[in-house]
Amino acid sequence: MSGFALHLLRHGAPETPGLLMGRTDGAPTSEGIAACVAQAKTPDFEHLIASDLSRCRVAGEAIGKASALPFIIDPRWRELDFGDWDGKAASTVDRDALGRFRDDPDANPPPGGERWSALVTRISAAIADLAPVSTLVVTHGGAMRAALYSLCGFGQHQLWAFDLPYASLLSLRVWPGERPGAQIEGLYR
Repeated sequence: MSGFALHLLRHGAPETPGLLMGRTDGAPTSEGIAACVAQAKTPDFEHLIASDLSRCRVAGEAIGKASALPFIIDPRWRELDFGDWDGKAASTVDRDALGRFRDDPDANPPPGGERWSALVTRISAAIADLAPVSTLVVTHGGAMRAALYSLCGFGQHQLWAFDLPYASLLSLRVWPGERPGAQIEGLYR
């Protein structure tokens, strides 16, 4: 039982960094795309998937071209929807509300936004649907943390200890028979 490699690649730098970009479709910089293509040269992978948002999709297209692999667009790999905060700089959002969100994003989601548990459920379903072959997914920082939560069981505060800068690559092994997200059942009220 060897499992399969799951490589999660955060999109490259967007043209307007520093925003809470969930569903906001910010364009990536050419340097950000190049950084993703460079990171994708390291792992071996047979499948290539990208979030449908352009900061991931464009990098996925470039990686697909460089690796001669087709890529699949899967919107489940999107970032957390920040609702009313989406597309805004964190400095313009109410500090107390943002602090409550960071302390407990499920109990205190952004106004009109997505709960953390919904993101985890979405990412867990995307992982469960993967073919058991080495896969590279071009995605977002929140989705990467949700995958870590689902596959490894890290606590909420532990997840923020991971530094996931633009174009960072995170490699995990997914074991056959494991049910992604199993540990989230009963966790949320």
